[in-house]
Amino acid sequence: MNAQLTSWYCPDIEDLTNYPPAQLDNFCFLFRVMVGLVGKEGTESFDIQVCTPKWLLSNMKKDEIICGRHFLIVLAYYFEPILNRIRNLIEACTGNDWDEIAEKVSRIGFWEFEDYKDTKNS
Repeated sequence: MNAQLTSWYCPDIEDLTNYPPAQLDNFCFLFRVMVGLVGKEGTESFDIQVCTPKWLLSNMKKDEIICGRHFLIVLAYYFEPILNRIRNLIEACTGNDWDEIAEKVSRIGFWEFEDYKDTKNS
């Protein structure tokens, strides 16, 4: 089975394809992707923070440490390469079932069910 990027959006930016950040090399936004299985109905959301090194540096306190999980760090805002990279990362995720695939996709973007354990069947 293979993962498939079915749609995407940003809760804070209406049109990412035509979004002009104030600075091409200094921005951060939440990129929410909807992912499902190829040929199957149903999707779940995964959240990726897309930002630049300049944004990270300008938004860190002097002694702060940021964990990079669920971040896609780019040098500048060019939408198509960002979307293509995310699509390629997601669609490279394969597995025997949705749980296995979703676990792999959750390494790319935050999934609300990440680390969820069904205690009823344990």
